[in-house]
Amino acid sequence: MTAIKFRTLTTDADIDKYLCKFETYVGIKLPYDYSTRSKIVGGFIGDDMVAGYMLVTKPEFRSLMFVPDAAKQEHEFFKNDQYEMMEINGLWIGAAIKTASDQFRVWLNLVWDIFAAKKQYILIMSNVRNENVKNMYNLTGSKLLYEGPPMLMAGAASHAGIRLSYTTRWQLMLNVPRYWMEYKSRERRFTRRLKQRVYGKIAKAG
Repeated sequence: MTAIKFRTLTTDADIDKYLCKFETYVGIKLPYDYSTRSKIVGGFIGDDMVAGYMLVTKPEFRSLMFVPDAAKQEHEFFKNDQYEMMEINGLWIGAAIKTASDQFRVWLNLVWDIFAAKKQYILIMSNVRNENVKNMYNLTGSKLLYEGPPMLMAGAASHAGIRLSYTTRWQLMLNVPRYWMEYKSRERRFTRRLKQRVYGKIAKAG
């Protein structure tokens, strides 16, 4: 398979394509003005965009906007300077990325870009119903800040239930071996299922 190439998206056409892809895979439409003040990275196989993510390095953060004020008052974390924070948003991996090793390449590129941004705290928001994303974010050593319905303003869109966690720059990097072990485990499960399908077809043909 052709190697995945990553590049920062700067043209209106590329950003529009990224936002449409994210909306297709995740079901949430991100505001254009919010997206254009972020660093948006696309993963490409040839000319096809097959993955992407967004790094927001300055306030205002959408993930914090969705947390109810009462929840913010209960947690000491929210007293930290927001300029020491950054936010991961817009992460999607398309169906063209089939192998665990290619998924790992996307994740590793994301981790490196986060580390290079030199922010102390990394905010991670996800849909409470997405167990796959929850399991991956758990590998980052993240700590839960809020789980429940989002506080929505007029015109804002989000999932019915959100999970907001945070991790640190160094914690994210130190857990790279855990990410690799998880992807190798996925690869073994994929190979095992593939063999079972082949054996099943042979048995039926016999």
